[in-house]
Amino acid sequence: MKTLYLDIFSGLSGDMFIGAMLDLGLGLDHLERELAKLPVEGYNLHASRAKRLQIEGTKFDVHLEDHHTHNHEHGHEHEHNHEHGHEHEHEHGHEEGHEHGHEAEHGRAYADIRRLIAGSGLSEWVKTKATAVFHRLAVAEGKIHGQPAGQVHFHEVGAVDSIVDIVGACVALEFFGQPRVLASAVVDGTGWIDCAHGRFPIPAPATLEILAARGVPISQCEEPHELITPTGAALLAEFVEVFGPMEGLAPERIGFGVGGREHKTRPNVVRAILGRSAAATAHDWETDTVAVLETNLDDANPEWLGHFMEQAMAAGALDVCQTPVLMKKNRPGVLLTVLCATAEADKFSEWILRHTSAFGVRRTVAERRKLRRDFRSVRTPYGDVSVKIGTLDGRVVQSAPEYESCKLLAEKKNVPLKTVYEAALAAVTLASSPPPE
Repeated sequence: MKTLYLDIFSGLSGDMFIGAMLDLGLGLDHLERELAKLPVEGYNLHASRAKRLQIEGTKFDVHLEDHHTHNHEHGHEHEHNHEHGHEHEHEHGHEEGHEHGHEAEHGRAYADIRRLIAGSGLSEWVKTKATAVFHRLAVAEGKIHGQPAGQVHFHEVGAVDSIVDIVGACVALEFFGQPRVLASAVVDGTGWIDCAHGRFPIPAPATLEILAARGVPISQCEEPHELITPTGAALLAEFVEVFGPMEGLAPERIGFGVGGREHKTRPNVVRAILGRSAAATAHDWETDTVAVLETNLDDANPEWLGHFMEQAMAAGALDVCQTPVLMKKNRPGVLLTVLCATAEADKFSEWILRHTSAFGVRRTVAERRKLRRDFRSVRTPYGDVSVKIGTLDGRVVQSAPEYESCKLLAEKKNVPLKTVYEAALAAVTLASSPPPE
């Protein structure tokens, strides 16, 4: 199975990741064409050869038309005047400048970024993954500042260069066939970073929140600089299935993404290894970690629970369900279950305690295995229908017509919803069938 292994012995940032992808064979012209589908202007991309401690690789930069070189993930401590150094993102709030009135200068609200990506011409997979990375950043920043993720305003991560980093990273992974992503153990440096809120010890607050939400272990080394940036952490948390040493990987290509600073103890590069996993049990499914919140209720008003489910889903819960159970003293009751991002477990635990009759909430963290998802438009006798496709190891194993798409056609053509739904499934089956010999 196609596998990408990230050797992050010197940390990771968005531009280093893209530099490594370019070094592996991603074409800069392809990256430019895909990023041009975003409604964002005023920048151009630059890739050059560079060395760190005699290790040569690709250094990636975004140049803005205001004549500043924005080194996104490696230039945010002094955004306009230093090259990829690994102090990044922090003078203006390590991605959280929403408290400081800088919004109009460089930043964007998380909601605006979601709309920007959703309205682009990028593929559905890139849209979904780029939005997921931004969501991890928004949840972390919201927790730091006591705000819901939907109200977060990014400063540096809302800037053009950081949007290019995050969306570009997703474009790169799609270019290489959406490989399974593995990584070495996460290592950060030591010392301090200068933020708009004062000096903070490394790891940066947002970096630590993002890794903690995913349950990723982190160690520190003697290098006196920040090595893992918040965007680097968000990319790792979203895409990496397992952190640890390489095992059973047959390398096919090796690339290096170069940072700007010369470190004292290690070359400032990330090594990316693209190859095939020798593990027979490996699959190309996607993985993530979620919180599972549960409580047993035998005295809750059903109307309260219905309202709670609606509100929780609107607030970002991944799923909410009620299961009939028989409780102590033979009382019929309900098992209320909420699935949510681990970073939002406290928020939804509080919601359960405040809005239901619960006296306690059980919380567990679960790993999920998910089919790779894509959206296709299929032609039926009633019109085109959007269908969600789930694949495993390159084969379609699930297909689900989108309800709203079917409903619209059913109303327009005055036919039963079931008829449109079945026609869409038949069209998917036909499209997925192998050609005749």
